[in-house]
Amino acid sequence: MKHLIVAAAAVALLTPGAALAQVAAGAVPNSFDRPAQAAPQPAPAAAPTPALSPTPANAESEDILRGIIAGLQAGTTDYSVMSDDLAEKVREQAPAIKTLMDSLGAVQAVDFAGSQNGADLYVVNFANAQTDWIIGINEAGKVAALLFRPSESGAPATAPQTSPGS
Repeated sequence: MKHLIVAAAAVALLTPGAALAQVAAGAVPNSFDRPAQAAPQPAPAAAPTPALSPTPANAESEDILRGIIAGLQAGTTDYSVMSDDLAEKVREQAPAIKTLMDSLGAVQAVDFAGSQNGADLYVVNFANAQTDWIIGINEAGKVAALLFRPSESGAPATAPQTSPGS
């Protein structure tokens, strides 16, 4: 299983403007080299996204994910649940991950969204953001893939309401 890490999500969440930036490239015909051509043909339709399975690929993935999130927030990550490669990458990024996790606030809800290719997708609502988490567990029972990003579910995160002076 390919090893994924939270770095891309950390950058995207820390710099929301960068996550929304779009890049486009194209070619404009040079009318000096040849006569104008007919209008370009529309691009072929994108291949449909494979459907997600309605059941987790690993029955323990939600409990493991909740434990990882709690450890990341507390700064007491249990690296023993991760593959050696993933644990090393998370250790290298621990200070940035901790800062990011602190900004998200408390976990409000963890909802299973589906699984695909052996990895499970969860939507995790924090007090200050809604995120998508992908967790993949290898044959040895270790987390070998872990990625999170701002949620693509379209539902806005709701922060708890506070009254002035609280």
